[in-house]
Amino acid sequence: MLYKHFACQEEIDRAYDPMLGRDPMVLVNDWRQRSEASRENHRVTLDLAYGPSLAERMDIFHADGPKAPVHVFFHGGYWRSLSHREFSFIVDDLVKSGITVAVVNYALCPQVRFSELVRQTQAAVAYVSRHAAELVIDADQLSISGHSAGGHLCAMLMSTDWQGTFGLPNELIRGALCVSGLYDLRPFPWSWLQPKLQLTGRDVHELSPLGLACRVPAPMHLVAGELELDGFQDQMSAYSEHLSQQGQHVTQQLIPNVDHFTILEHYLNDGCFVEWIKAFHDLS
Repeated sequence: MLYKHFACQEEIDRAYDPMLGRDPMVLVNDWRQRSEASRENHRVTLDLAYGPSLAERMDIFHADGPKAPVHVFFHGGYWRSLSHREFSFIVDDLVKSGITVAVVNYALCPQVRFSELVRQTQAAVAYVSRHAAELVIDADQLSISGHSAGGHLCAMLMSTDWQGTFGLPNELIRGALCVSGLYDLRPFPWSWLQPKLQLTGRDVHELSPLGLACRVPAPMHLVAGELELDGFQDQMSAYSEHLSQQGQHVTQQLIPNVDHFTILEHYLNDGCFVEWIKAFHDLS
């Protein structure tokens, strides 16, 4: 067996490829059009550099008022595609609720090693925390979320030793929402993704949240779609159990009638994601 009960690449691909049977260009073009509208409708600082490389950029959607809470979002794309620009549309209701939103870009595999993606997302959160005065936000009111690969990156942020690595308090994150995330990298060296990801055994061991301690003592919501592939649902359940065994405050939920992509609609129209993020900041 390559991984758990999977005996071949085709079985792994069927369990973990949500694009099977979908037209990716239709999906992505819709996100781009909606995101362009969001950038036009809000006060936004585009492509703010949080690190030295060209990929280390974020768009800041500013809420009204001084010292707003801040939410940091990490996009999906299986660590090897898409950018922050396709996901501006998730900010609308959060900004209306008085929360500034940072939509983060990061480098993609194979242009960089997998571990560099994790380092860049850590750098993004550290930048937001340290530059709170310039961004007119409250550094003590920072939350995070991410979709798919972004859900994995959020889990890695919750496993980061912020004090030991960055000199920041391990309590700097008020809450994390991991949407359709991936927490165990073991299947992917055997998948169609490996030529892009180029995962090593060390990467799988050190960068799978399922095998790491959670260092940030903040509530976590793990969600997946009821219509998702089994691989995503199984990973959510396994990671939730892993967190619970550590005494972490975690909830897991299958969202009815949505798949890996339509689940993002819950950032919109007063969806449950907005309510949960507001609760991280005591805004409910």
